[in-house]
Amino acid sequence: MATRPMTSPAGYDPLDEATLADPYPQLADLRAQTPVAWHEGMECWLITRYEDCMRVLRDHETFARDPRRLGIQVPDAHLSVQVLDPPQQAGVRSLFMTALHAQDLDALQDRLRQMIRELLAQFAARPVVEAMRELAQPVALAAIAGLLGVTPPPLDEWAEISDTIMRSMDAGLNPELTEPGRRARAQLSHLVASWFTTTGQPAGLLGHVRARTAGARPEQAAYVRHTARVMFQGGYSTLTAALGNLLHTLAHHPEILPALRERPGLVHTAVDELVRFDGPVQGTTRLAATDITIGDTAVRRGEKVTVLVAAANRDPQTFVTPDRLVLDRTPNRHLGYGWGTHACLGTVMAQRVLAALVDTLLDTQVLPRPAGPAPRRRTATMRTFARLPLSLKAPTLPTL
Repeated sequence: MATRPMTSPAGYDPLDEATLADPYPQLADLRAQTPVAWHEGMECWLITRYEDCMRVLRDHETFARDPRRLGIQVPDAHLSVQVLDPPQQAGVRSLFMTALHAQDLDALQDRLRQMIRELLAQFAARPVVEAMRELAQPVALAAIAGLLGVTPPPLDEWAEISDTIMRSMDAGLNPELTEPGRRARAQLSHLVASWFTTTGQPAGLLGHVRARTAGARPEQAAYVRHTARVMFQGGYSTLTAALGNLLHTLAHHPEILPALRERPGLVHTAVDELVRFDGPVQGTTRLAATDITIGDTAVRRGEKVTVLVAAANRDPQTFVTPDRLVLDRTPNRHLGYGWGTHACLGTVMAQRVLAALVDTLLDTQVLPRPAGPAPRRRTATMRTFARLPLSLKAPTLPTL
C-alpha cells in the first residue's frame, strides 16, 4: 500500500503563471505518474483519473461535502444545497430543480441572443473589445438575474464582489483572502435577503421558490436563502468564466465557426465539447468520511480529496484524442459542471447561454480573433481570464 509522500507532487502549483496559462501538460503528467498524489501545500489528495474522480463525486456516503459529518463546525451562513449531503440536501435541491424546470428557458435564451446581438453591433466599429468586462460579464449577469427573476445589481459593483468571493475560494493557498471574502459574502447575503423580504411576489425561479417556502421552518428557510445566494454567485462566476473560455477557444481555433455554419445542428454538442476542452471549474474538494483506498493509495478519514476536473476531462482512458476538439464528440460525459448530487444547479441554463453566444456569432458572422495578451486570473478553483482583448468583427466582403 502506498504511503503519503511528504512533498508536493511534480512541484504542482495551481497559481504558477505557466500553470495558469496552460495547466493541461502538467495535469497529464500527474495523471500518468501519480494519479492519486498528496499535495503538501494544499494539504489534500489530488485525484486526476476520470474514473477515480467520478467515484469521489458519486459516492457521497464515503466522500463528504458537509464538514459537519467529520465533526468540523460550519457557519450557518455557509450551509446551502452545495454543502449539505443527501438525504438532508434532497428537499432543497428538489425545490430548486422543480423551480428551474418551471421556467420558460426558451424565452430567456431568446432575450440573451438579442442582447448579444446588440452588444456585437456596438463593437462593430471598434478594433479591440475587452470581452470579459464588455461581453462575458454583462451576459452572465443578465442570464442569472433573468433566471432568478430579480433586478440585477450594478455590474461594476457586483463584479468586484463576485471576484472577491471567487478569489477567497483559494484561501487555503493564501489566507489573506479569507477576510475580504467574508465581507463580500456579507454584502451578497444582504442583497439576497432583500429578494426574500420585498413585498409582492417576484417572477422567475425565485418567485416559484418563495411561493413554496412561505411559512417554512427557520432552518429550512435559511437553507433556501443560502442556496439562492450560491446559485446567483456561482451561476454568475461560472458563466462569466465559461463565456470567456469559449470566446478564447473560438478565437484561437478559427476553423470552429465555419465548421458549425456548415453543420448548425452540432451547436449544442460543440458547446459541450468546448466546456470539456477548457472548462471554468478546475476542481472541487470532499472529505474522506472513512478510511478508504483510491487506486493503491490509502486515504485516511478526515483527509481532503480534491477532484481535479480539468485533468479528468482530458483523461485518454475516457476521451479519445482528449487534447483535440471533436465537435461531434458523443458520448461526452465530462465533469465541467460537476456530477451527481452536487452538480451545478444551473447546468441546463449555462449550456443554453453558451449556445446563445455561438448561435449569435454564427448569425452575425462575427469571427472572434485575438487582439493582445490575455492573462488569466490568479485563481486555482476557477479557470477564467483577467482580461480578454478580442477583435469581434464580421469579415468585410470584397466589393465587386
